[in-house]
Amino acid sequence: MNGRRGHIDARRRAGTVLIVTIWVVLVLAGLALVFGRSTRVAMLVSANQIASLHVECTAAGALAYVQAQLGLDQETSTLQTSVPYEAMQVGEGYFWVLRSNLEDDRQRDYGPTDEAGKINLNSAPLEALLKLPGMTAELAASIIDWRDEDDEISPGGAESEYYLLLEEPYNCKNGPFETVEEVLLVKGASEELLYGEDTNLNGILDDNENDADASDPPDNRNGRLDRGFYDYVTVYSVEPNTDTAGGQRINVTNANNIQPLAQKIIEVVGEERLTQLNYLPQGRQVRNLLEFYYRSGLKIEEFEQIADSLTTSDAETLSGLVNVNTAAKEVLMCLPGLEESDADALVSYRKAGEGLESIAWVTKVLEEEKAIAVGGAITTRSFQYSADIVCAAADGRAYKRIKAVFDTREGAAKVVYWKSLTHFGWPLEQDVLTGLRSGGALAAIHWRAEGRK
Repeated sequence: MNGRRGHIDARRRAGTVLIVTIWVVLVLAGLALVFGRSTRVAMLVSANQIASLHVECTAAGALAYVQAQLGLDQETSTLQTSVPYEAMQVGEGYFWVLRSNLEDDRQRDYGPTDEAGKINLNSAPLEALLKLPGMTAELAASIIDWRDEDDEISPGGAESEYYLLLEEPYNCKNGPFETVEEVLLVKGASEELLYGEDTNLNGILDDNENDADASDPPDNRNGRLDRGFYDYVTVYSVEPNTDTAGGQRINVTNANNIQPLAQKIIEVVGEERLTQLNYLPQGRQVRNLLEFYYRSGLKIEEFEQIADSLTTSDAETLSGLVNVNTAAKEVLMCLPGLEESDADALVSYRKAGEGLESIAWVTKVLEEEKAIAVGGAITTRSFQYSADIVCAAADGRAYKRIKAVFDTREGAAKVVYWKSLTHFGWPLEQDVLTGLRSGGALAAIHWRAEGRK
């Protein structure tokens, strides 16, 4: 009897040990799973942190690369197209420099953006502002009041009396705009007017920007990107009033410059022909160089040779001139007296890419009256460029987007503005990040090659 009970007790003890052992194994297995998961999460966090550090370095390298390219002694057109600026490798990452394609909202464009190819909010007259896409009369007048130094209210505009009555009051600045985004502080402004449907500022029509109210932003689903005026305005365009070599220009409206002006013309046409020209500043002063050209009697090929050496202003710098070689059609239509057909003609002529060194070429496209009207508002030089730089880590775990503005007036490109755009989200196709995550560098290079076909 005792032997049987002892046998049962032994079996019970063995069963208890087995159950305890199973529980111990289960607990250990659970701990192992938890530890494994924690380790995996820690590894992912570490990998993401490393990717973030890599993309920060990539962004710094990309910024330095663009800065170096802009610092080279090149023409505007070469600066914008000399390198692809697409899926370029730097360190352990890639970068793209996005540029809005104002002619095709479904085709991406890459490279720095010429700020002189835009309307300057700080110097453009009311008439030019009113012609901007999406601009309203109220906002245009309020922009004038915001930037001028007086407290006089333009018709439809606003001074401090309006802004101080807002829920969050502030004074009218009565000073120049420092950024384009500052216009959102002005009466009548809104993100809809400024950005249009392009709320992520990537310059192309995304699916969510062409689906009506299915997703943000609200749009009209008309199959095209209805832009605001963001891509057409700037606050940075300014150039030195010197020739391309940095030499002092001759002010043709200054009677004290008769001798140097005559000598400059003689270098091109000779002394005998000089007597046939009406180059002396007399009677009504010429408003700009193109009016001087028409009144002087110079031939176009003669004027082209000296135009860079002449000016009608004694100012050290000239602000807000529009680069007629790079400005979009919509910007050209903002110039005094120009219609859509004139803008189309200018764009068509300049595509040949020849004889565009000075504004003289405009006289070959526009009739005299219109050429004179725009002569004081245009240039063929640019010194400020912006770059929308998108960077991605080689494994696709992190990305960064920044916008920088560079000033090249002193030769080397100087960063005058910097802002993070990462909060707008990834601006390229999602396949790019997916490819990087699955195939690394090879996937990015493959995507780049396929994207160009």
